[in-house]
Amino acid sequence: QVQLVESGGGLVQPGGSLRLSCAASESIEIYAMGWYRQAPGKQRELVATVTSGGATNYADSVKGRFTISRDNPKNTVYLQMNSLKPEDTAVYYCNAQWFKYGYWGQGTQVTISS
Repeated sequence: QVQLVESGGGLVQPGGSLRLSCAASESIEIYAMGWYRQAPGKQRELVATVTSGGATNYADSVKGRFTISRDNPKNTVYLQMNSLKPEDTAVYYCNAQWFKYGYWGQGTQVTISS
């Protein structure tokens, strides 16, 4: 099974930027890849996805601010986050999905605070 490792989280002031990375242990070419987040006391929610063909989808709350991308030769998916808001504070998780097979990383904390 594919193993996913997220990195790039941290503490940023409102209006700042971060780029999250998700490194996979094997080729991600066949997988739809996604970023999800979970804030304290809330359910995990979809942030952005990118299909194996490169089509992207975003939650309304991040449209125009976040960009998901994939680099198949590097087995890596990125989430560029701009104009960050306090409500973006959460643990961000990477997901790889192929039909019924889904895999998750351990998450990386993103905190937006002044």
